[in-house]
Amino acid sequence: MSTSDESTGERITDAEHAVMEVLWDRPRQTAAEVCEEVCAERDWSLATVKTLLSRLVQKGALASEPDGRRFLYTPVVAREAYVGGESRRLVDRLFGGSAASLVAHLAETEALTDQDLAEIEALLKELRP
Repeated sequence: MSTSDESTGERITDAEHAVMEVLWDRPRQTAAEVCEEVCAERDWSLATVKTLLSRLVQKGALASEPDGRRFLYTPVVAREAYVGGESRRLVDRLFGGSAASLVAHLAETEALTDQDLAEIEALLKELRP
């Protein structure tokens, strides 16, 4: 499943998103440092990470800056902006733009726990004047 980057409209794959998560947690990392975080769990090589980083730079999701013979990578788009855009697209695409329909669907399919419902109720109380 692919997703779109909020600022560029370019498609960001699940693999690219895994790289973005590492860099959102700690910006200005080298390809080798990113690989230390994701290569073992995903069975990737350093070459795979370098390819993903290059694609993300081309898409405008990351910036790269030379640091000697290597590059440091930093997200251009904030995680919050990305999540906000993806959430809106999900609601628009699957629930006709209605966040209430999303919550109703989750409740009907028993995907929400009692704690989830309590947190939603607390959020709603905070949002009401």
